[in-house]
Amino acid sequence: MSTRAASPTGTRRVVVGVSGSIAAYKAPTVVRRLREAGCEVKVVATEAALRFIGAPALAAVAGGPVSTGVFDDPAAVEHVAVGEWAELVLVAPASADLLARVAAGRADDLLTATILTTTAPVLLCPAMHTQMWLNPATVENVATLRRRGLGVLDPADGRLTGRDSGTGRLPEPEAIAAEALRVLAGRHARETEGPGLAGRHVVVSAGGTREPLDPVRYLGNRSSGRQGTAVARAAAAQGARVTLVAANLDADVLRDLPPTVSVVGVGTALELQDAVRAACTDADAVVMAAAVADYRPRSVHGAKIKKHGLAPGEEGGAAGPAPIELVENPDVLAGLVSRPPRTDGGRTLVVGFAAETGDAEGDVLAHGAAKARRKGADLLAVNAVGQGLGFGDVPNAVVVLDAAGAEVARARGSKDEVARALVALVAGRLAGA
Repeated sequence: MSTRAASPTGTRRVVVGVSGSIAAYKAPTVVRRLREAGCEVKVVATEAALRFIGAPALAAVAGGPVSTGVFDDPAAVEHVAVGEWAELVLVAPASADLLARVAAGRADDLLTATILTTTAPVLLCPAMHTQMWLNPATVENVATLRRRGLGVLDPADGRLTGRDSGTGRLPEPEAIAAEALRVLAGRHARETEGPGLAGRHVVVSAGGTREPLDPVRYLGNRSSGRQGTAVARAAAAQGARVTLVAANLDADVLRDLPPTVSVVGVGTALELQDAVRAACTDADAVVMAAAVADYRPRSVHGAKIKKHGLAPGEEGGAAGPAPIELVENPDVLAGLVSRPPRTDGGRTLVVGFAAETGDAEGDVLAHGAAKARRKGADLLAVNAVGQGLGFGDVPNAVVVLDAAGAEVARARGSKDEVARALVALVAGRLAGA
């Protein structure tokens, strides 16, 4: 395998591919933003792309010629040379046709041939009509590409060509450039700091489940989801394809997630269980950071339960509120261990979280060790919670235990610092598997 090292000056090398979409008019701004960030850029356009935007406009912002055909310079074997030169291949916009050709392994123009030969990360930014994006063929192509480890951003919502609106807009150039720089930073971290998670699928759960009592009230917990989303960001920075199962997360918690993280929203423990198990059919690791309710009401009232009814003693009156009967929720973490959902013959590394408080029967670590032995997860991150501890936008500290309850690592600091330490541990375990 032939590869090239990063530039000794720190300049990052990006191939920007442009395919046939009306959104090609945004490509020069993407190129400009990358060059402003210090990247060296080569533009490779398809013939269809040049029907939407001229080669001179692309060449002017790139500071060099635009390549198009495999046979423009056969002696240079340009598709191999460009693929080896790149530290990232970014396609913006990526049309439905381009996604289909890449998924099929086609190499009938310079852009698809470059994607097929490069060993660098590939980031595809789709742009198309909503009906094309939702077509089963495109859905399957995107799933295939993500499964192979290529990054595929979800398109934005908004005004499309003509009068239509919906999902399918190319994300704004600033967002695309920011994601490209994040992928480059993750590549650099993998080159210098450890094995990374390139080509791996990591599932993360975050937030707190809510078990409804009636249309207004629910049984819940204080989890903000910040630690879980930090783990998702850290895994994505290490090159993983990440699925985040988000239980009742506020928009501000999700705001800084990379666009390559797929978010599945859930509400209750049963919904979370179903979503996690569905996502884990091909997962290399699952990190269960969500706070999952142990119990749920046996029945949910169809109308709001009234605080004030008839006075006690009046005909039909009640002496007080009726008791709420609870039933036990399934143990999602233990179920991942005892009934692995992976269907491709591989093994999923299972990582749990245990939010604990000390009591008369033992301290936080004693309760965590007992839980580690009971659950059987490969790793269990134990942290103390309470007033000013663990929950919310506050620092965190975890002790990581193995399935026997033995300590294997500790991490302390911000949620992001703890997440990076935990993800490094996961990457190391997977590399040694």
